[in-house]
Amino acid sequence: MSAILEVHKLVKNYGSFNAVKGISFEIQEGEIFSLLGPNGAGKTTTISMLSTLYTPTSGDATICGHSVTKDAMAVKKCIGVVPQDLALYEDLTARENLNFWGQMYGLSGKSLKIRIDEVLEQIGLLDKAKLKVKTYSGGMKRRVNIGVGLLHRPTLLFMDEPTVGIDPQSRRAILDSVKDLNKNGMTVLYTTHYMEEAEELSNRVGIIDHGDLIAIGTQEELTKSVGETDTLILHVGEEENPDILADEVRKIKGVFKAEVTDHEVSIITQSAEELLAQVVSHANNLGIKIRSIDIREPNLEAVFLHLTGRALRD
Repeated sequence: MSAILEVHKLVKNYGSFNAVKGISFEIQEGEIFSLLGPNGAGKTTTISMLSTLYTPTSGDATICGHSVTKDAMAVKKCIGVVPQDLALYEDLTARENLNFWGQMYGLSGKSLKIRIDEVLEQIGLLDKAKLKVKTYSGGMKRRVNIGVGLLHRPTLLFMDEPTVGIDPQSRRAILDSVKDLNKNGMTVLYTTHYMEEAEELSNRVGIIDHGDLIAIGTQEELTKSVGETDTLILHVGEEENPDILADEVRKIKGVFKAEVTDHEVSIITQSAEELLAQVVSHANNLGIKIRSIDIREPNLEAVFLHLTGRALRD
């Protein structure tokens, strides 16, 4: 495989605020590469620079051999973009939306009509193509949004958090669509703050936080890089104080990290099962009721917690 995208020390500043801090990575042709990080990590800003919407403060990237700072028009022909915010006209039908955006891409006539039918079939909305978008569910709107990005047959598809705010069934349909697109040869840069999406879709993952790209690799490489650890998740009631429990748990030998998110205490340890009795004992001594307990083997969320000291979805 050869690199279809190469990012070189890309920076984006807004005054004194550093949104993206000199990141570098590459994406191989035919892979799904996920940028995984919490809200505000710099994922959308990165996508915006790579799609030539924002001008980098410094650094550059090449896509299909073209510089995003020097040859924006050539880059735009190579990429498709599925933005986080819906870029649709609610009073138009799905077909009319695709027709409008197809013309913006320079498509027209019979070839555009044929391509619209192909895309509607691809996103599973051919039978609802004549309905106005405002009558669609959130998931259906997201699928039309994906369709817009596919119209001109891009070589590389950017998908910026495409499942935010939709129901589980629609989310499942979108994830399956991404995998189908990839099977048919599409290279995808996918951003998400959902660990399970990155785990399911990705050939490789880049972990980003506060504008820094802090780790890149396959899931196996990333989990091995932080050691063979388990994550013990303690779910406590809304009336309980998880911060007090986390403070006590950090004192236990064998606890690498203990972080609080909502009403959960996430504990990284060498062996969750061996630690469990001690943790429950500490909770009982504090008068804190644990509602349920989960034990997770090494995963990307544990990697993020290990590297940053905080949970992925703070």
